[in-house]
Amino acid sequence: MSTSGTVAMRLSETQRLIASKPAPLGDLARAFRRLNIDAPLFVGILLISALGLVVLYSAVGENMRLLVNQILRLGVALVAMLITAQLSPDFLRRWTPWGFLGGLILLVLVLTTGEVSQGAQRWLNLGIRFQPSEIMKLAVPMMAAWYLHDRQIPPRAGQLLLLALMIVVPTALIARQPDLGTALLIAASGIIVIVLAGLPIRVMVALAVLAIPGALVLWNFMQDYQKQRVLTLLDPDADPLGAGYNIIQSKIAIGSGGLFGKGWTNGSQAQLEFLPERDTDFIFAVMGEELGLLGVLALIVLYVFVIGRGLYIAIQAPDTYSRLLAGSISLTFFVYVFVNTAMVTGIVPVVGVPLPLVSFGGTSMVTLLAGFGILMSIQSHRKLLPH
Repeated sequence: MSTSGTVAMRLSETQRLIASKPAPLGDLARAFRRLNIDAPLFVGILLISALGLVVLYSAVGENMRLLVNQILRLGVALVAMLITAQLSPDFLRRWTPWGFLGGLILLVLVLTTGEVSQGAQRWLNLGIRFQPSEIMKLAVPMMAAWYLHDRQIPPRAGQLLLLALMIVVPTALIARQPDLGTALLIAASGIIVIVLAGLPIRVMVALAVLAIPGALVLWNFMQDYQKQRVLTLLDPDADPLGAGYNIIQSKIAIGSGGLFGKGWTNGSQAQLEFLPERDTDFIFAVMGEELGLLGVLALIVLYVFVIGRGLYIAIQAPDTYSRLLAGSISLTFFVYVFVNTAMVTGIVPVVGVPLPLVSFGGTSMVTLLAGFGILMSIQSHRKLLPH
């Protein structure tokens, strides 16, 4: 046999061996598909969480114990995401009314037998201490989407009244705890479903006009500290060492970071403890001070990617329930990000909303990633429509 023939045979054998070996990326993609994990969404979540852990390490004063606790909580949240990703949209739709009813019962139990901490009655201890209001962050949009699934879209007046009742009842129960920030976010998640269902522009304008006197009525039911937060937004310098202290220090921290920041763990406002709640509500200010504008923009780009992927999944969803639910989960995530960043920069009142996947905490992260698991389930279980 000629030398060229031998070389050709060896090359052919080498190609067969290479082809017979599974590509690592191919194996990973197949594993993701078997577990119903949407790879782009999962990677975006992991990148945000990784950046969050870097910032949190500095925000907690380089305390490894607290950082490990957060990593463990993230692990639990990822397991919750994996579990919900296995539940088909049909299964979720069938069980939605029961989950919503169970959440309402838990909210009533909170007001009657719940634990009081820091002047608020928000927790239940059923062997595990948790906030039932977190359940309603998913239960309310799921219930609204369930109701609209087999009905005419856009909804008619009678249907809108029933939808409003589904949203107002849990919102009012949570506001009584009191937890106005969570109540408003849950109301927003339900309203987003209605808007996505094709609510006419004229109706939205009318509701916006009615919101003005509604805000005046709400003012009379707000706690004194809640009213003070609104007044502080209008003039934080009126009480710079009291009610306005948090937002003033936050603005100083963000503004002093400049383009590149002062360096990781080198923020004076955070490290010298001028900045309050730096590991929870105001962790965005820590990032702005230490990583600068570029670090903040990197985080925002990742958030936009995750939200965009969620909206893409919503567009691809094959039925009304999945489409409305996926859209609400994605846009509610945007609301969380907007409210926190607007809060620490003095655009909206301080309402105690953590920065998603970055702030220190456990229950809210589990709920958030469970919602992303629902998005992955919708994406993986979608039916291929005929061309």
